[in-house]
Amino acid sequence: QVQLVESGGGLVQPGGSLRLSCAASGSIFSINAMGWYRQAPGKQRELVAAITRGGSTGYADSVKGRFTISRDNAKNTVALQMSSLKPEDTAVYYCNADIRVRLGARPGEYWGQGTQVTVSS
Repeated sequence: QVQLVESGGGLVQPGGSLRLSCAASGSIFSINAMGWYRQAPGKQRELVAAITRGGSTGYADSVKGRFTISRDNAKNTVALQMSSLKPEDTAVYYCNADIRVRLGARPGEYWGQGTQVTVSS
């Protein structure tokens, strides 16, 4: 079974930085797109950033210029570098990946358990 595990969340002051990491493990044949989502209390889960296997990226307008997504295809990891953090960034951040578990299988969506990011003085 495929597992995605996030790390790097925590408490940070406004204007500070955090780096989130996510490692995929288990039965993995290939990984297509990967991304980071977040969900704040009372709000819907939203896509923060996404990256294709080839390295093309996309960002939510609210984080453009502040967040950077990257991946290491050899290690099956994806990271989110967050800077100039604002209280509005407070949320649970989830790692997502589109994974083919074996040759011939259909790709499926997999999610991490989430990691809390709190931006507060």
